[in-house]
Amino acid sequence: MNRRIFCGAATIALSISATVMPAFSQSAVQASSVVGRETGAASGNGGAEPCTRSPICGWGRGRDAVVHEQRKPDLGFTFAYPFTLPDGLTGGVSAVALNSKEHLFAFQRNPAGKPQLFEFDQNHKLVRTIGEDVIGHQNKAHGMAIDAQDNIWICDENGDTVMKLSPEGKLLMTIGVKGQRGDWDEAKGQRLLWQPLHLAFASNGDIYIGMGHANESPNDTDKSPADSSGAARILHLDKNGKFLHQWFGNNAGQGHFSMVHGLAINPANGNVYIGDREEYRIVVYDGNGKFIKTIQMRNLVCALYVDPHNQLWMATGQDGQFFKIDWDGNVLGAIGNGPGRGEGQFVEASYMAMDSHGNLFTGDTSIARITEMVAPKK
Repeated sequence: MNRRIFCGAATIALSISATVMPAFSQSAVQASSVVGRETGAASGNGGAEPCTRSPICGWGRGRDAVVHEQRKPDLGFTFAYPFTLPDGLTGGVSAVALNSKEHLFAFQRNPAGKPQLFEFDQNHKLVRTIGEDVIGHQNKAHGMAIDAQDNIWICDENGDTVMKLSPEGKLLMTIGVKGQRGDWDEAKGQRLLWQPLHLAFASNGDIYIGMGHANESPNDTDKSPADSSGAARILHLDKNGKFLHQWFGNNAGQGHFSMVHGLAINPANGNVYIGDREEYRIVVYDGNGKFIKTIQMRNLVCALYVDPHNQLWMATGQDGQFFKIDWDGNVLGAIGNGPGRGEGQFVEASYMAMDSHGNLFTGDTSIARITEMVAPKK
């Protein structure tokens, strides 16, 4: 169900809530609902039951959270826009990533014939464009990550491929087959992807690829690439791209997920954190796909990111903010001025990266700009 359907109702509900509901206390700001596998009982959030179909009940909670969590507590970041994309490129910037030299890579949704992958140096100067002669046209640029060896990985959602590029920009590996959407079936020698959205790496180099905006049977390989159906799933490969295993979401409810829009690996234990965006929740598995818990959030969970200090961050998508959270989903602080196109606002707050000074960088899937969120001086 499309969350935009509820815009009018949410606006009315928000204006009512402002008059009849008190602002969240500090403890309420930090409280999310952690749902256990055995009991399904909620903890935190004052004992409130978690929202199980958030496009309906989570929307109002999400919009309330934008108002009350925006400044409670504000992390004190300021906003800058030092990166200039080439003239005439108006596509949204779906993802950014930093390498060990703190060069920033930006992945932009531009039409065929236009470049989509850019590298900026530490002074924010554009130093390189990686064009279609290397990566072809990415039908829908989505997630991007850089591994410990500075290899660049990009996800083409509608092209159904994940590409690995060397630090020099040479294509090293393509996972999936361009234009062929389907299931990965190792027994049949069929190695297809279904809407790869993002990826993350374990400490040993293993690759986890998150796939799927939708939620249906995994056995849909007869459908055309233009069909956006398909089960959300996690594909687990070793560092060389060898299949290890996979697991599917298939449903809402405990032990399931309906989308993998965000993905992060806890470096302390290898647990896989899935951002199930439209369900307003984080779903946690161990590295072998065993369900651990569901963490119900008050906002859209568009992206997850582990910074250089092993701290977890969450982007709230169309709610227009970034949250610093702990590994149990408690909100420690917020950055951003909510949805919009103004300073410190985001049409869709999405994938991010942090440099050695604690500054965060992000794109916006609807605006051709890169935002630097400048950390406060200590």
